[in-house]
Amino acid sequence: MPVRLETDTIGMLLTDVSRLLRGAFDRRITASALGVTPGEARALIQVAATEGIKQAEIAIKMGIEPMTLSTYLDRLEGLGLVERVPDPCDRRAKNVVVTDKADTLLLDIRKEVRDLMDQVTLGLDAEGLEALRASLKGLRENLHQLDRCASSDKKSVSE
Repeated sequence: MPVRLETDTIGMLLTDVSRLLRGAFDRRITASALGVTPGEARALIQVAATEGIKQAEIAIKMGIEPMTLSTYLDRLEGLGLVERVPDPCDRRAKNVVVTDKADTLLLDIRKEVRDLMDQVTLGLDAEGLEALRASLKGLRENLHQLDRCASSDKKSVSE
């Protein structure tokens, strides 16, 4: 008899919710005709949330290849929404910042995201939403800690 795995484990639920949320976001941004693709919108959100972040760090946060991000940033820069500026601590690196021109688009994106999240979280009261947020933040911190431990284990092995 083949092994059957549970489908409602936390990991499976998070994976499903993440995939479904990304699809819903993509459809909403596409339908809103804001003049950017869903990928460009996600990149702009990351830049706005972490002003002055390095391109490589944005790609990691988004879980995409640096070349894909570079394409998004090229387009956003061409639209005058972001600028690449030299990193003061690393001559080879570029930091990305939003321009004032991005404000209107960011407000439009934020409205779309809020409307979407109102639909997604329908039925959760303020207390439930806060508990969910706190739980997800705890999971994220635990995963960051696992990443840090894995990185230091790799360094120890190579030394």
